[in-house]
Amino acid sequence: MKLFFLFFIIVLVKGCSFDTKSGIWQTENSNNKNDESLFKEFKTLSSENENFNKTIVKNNNFQFKLPKIKNNIEWRDKYLSDSNNLFNFQYNNNNNLIFKGKKISGSLINDFLVDENENIILGDLKGNIFLFSKIENKILHKFNFYQKKYKKLKKYLNLIIENNIVYVSDNIGYLYAYDYKINKVLWAKNYKIPFRSNLKITGEKLIAVNQNNMLFYFDKKSGEKIRSIPSEETVVKNEFINNLSLTFKNLFFLNSYGSLYSINNNNMRINWFVNLNKSLDINPANLFTGKEIIHSSNKIIVTTNDNLYVINAVSGSTIFKKNFTSLVKPLVTKDYIFLISRNNFLISINLDNGEIIYSYNINQKIAEFLNTKEKKVKFMKILMANNNILIFLKNSYVVKFDVNGTIKEIFKLPIKINSNPKIISNSLIYLDKKNKIIIID
Repeated sequence: MKLFFLFFIIVLVKGCSFDTKSGIWQTENSNNKNDESLFKEFKTLSSENENFNKTIVKNNNFQFKLPKIKNNIEWRDKYLSDSNNLFNFQYNNNNNLIFKGKKISGSLINDFLVDENENIILGDLKGNIFLFSKIENKILHKFNFYQKKYKKLKKYLNLIIENNIVYVSDNIGYLYAYDYKINKVLWAKNYKIPFRSNLKITGEKLIAVNQNNMLFYFDKKSGEKIRSIPSEETVVKNEFINNLSLTFKNLFFLNSYGSLYSINNNNMRINWFVNLNKSLDINPANLFTGKEIIHSSNKIIVTTNDNLYVINAVSGSTIFKKNFTSLVKPLVTKDYIFLISRNNFLISINLDNGEIIYSYNINQKIAEFLNTKEKKVKFMKILMANNNILIFLKNSYVVKFDVNGTIKEIFKLPIKINSNPKIISNSLIYLDKKNKIIIID
C-alpha cells in the first residue's frame, strides 16, 4: 500500500514556461474534489499489483492489424454497441468548433444519446428527458415522468433507444417506455427496488439489473417481467454499477459482488459464472470495483480492483490475467487491448496470448514531446480514431498517440469538456460545464 501512496505524493518540480502556460500538467498547488474519490476507488488494492511500472519497448518487426475505420452515425446504447465495445472511428480531427448549443438544463446531466435523426436525447437529475435538435439548435420536447412527491429526489436515469422509443430505468424502481416523437409514455411499471445497471435490448426483451443484483428480462412492449435471475447481494452498496454486455446468443453480467455471469438469451438460463473478487476478505460486504465489461472475439475483458482478466466467453475459463488494472474503460480492438494503468502507463496487450506489446509512461512521453520536466496528468477517456489512440485529459487536452505508442500531437479542445466524449458523423460531441452541446470537427 505504501508504494501506491508514494506514487501520488511525489513532489514535482515546476516545468518551463511552455508547460506552465499550456496547463496540460496537474499543478502542485491545484486541489481537485475528485482526488478523494480516486483514493476511495483504489484503497483496497494489494501491494503486489502496485509495482507495474516497467517500460517495454515495442519490437520494430511487430505490425498491428487494426479494424477498418468506421463512420459512426448513431449512438443509441449508453456504451454505443451491444458488446460495450467501440469502433476505430472516422474523425475529421480539425479541432474546430462547429456547433455550440443552447443550455439544456440547470441540473446535472446523467446521460445522453444520439439517434439517427440528428436529435440528442438527454436525462438530468430532476428526471427530465430532453429531445434536442442539432439542426434547429433548440429543445423540441422536455418531458418529466415523475410526480411531485419525487421532486426533491435525485433521479439517476438509465437510457437506451430503439425505433424512436426511449426505455428508462431509474434509482426509484420505475421502468418505462417513452416515445419521443409523439411525446408520450407508452407504458410504465414500478418495481419498487432501484435499478442499478445499464440497459440492453435483445429481440423483444429488455434487460436490467436492480440494486440487489437481481437480473430481469422484461417484455419491451409492455414492461411485464418475463424472468428474474438472482445473483449475490452485497450488504454495503458500493460505487460499482452492475454492467451488462450482449451478444446475439448470450448476455454477460458483472455484478457488484464481483461475479461474472453468462446467460443464454433464448432460454434465459445461466451458462456459467465465475467470481473475480479475489480479496482475502470474503465477507459479502467486501467492496468490489471495476470498469464496464467488453465482449470481443469470443472473449470477455474485465478490469477489477486489482487485475485485468481476459475470459473465454464460451466456457468462462480464464485465458490470461494481468496484475494491473485500468484507470478508464480499456480500448479493445479485434486483436488488442490498449489501457491506461494506475501508474499512468499506456499498455498494449495481445488479446490472444496476453503478451505485452509495449508499455510506456504517459507522463514521461508527454514531457519528452513538450521538452519539459515530467509531471502528472489526469485521464478521462481513451478512444481510437483514424488508427490513432486519443487520450482525453480532464483539463480538456487531448494526447494523440499513433498505435505504436508514439505521441503525434497534443492539443487543447476549443471548449472545456464536461462529459464523456463521443465521435459521431466524423465529429467529436460532448457537453461543456454549462450543459451546452459542443461539436468539434
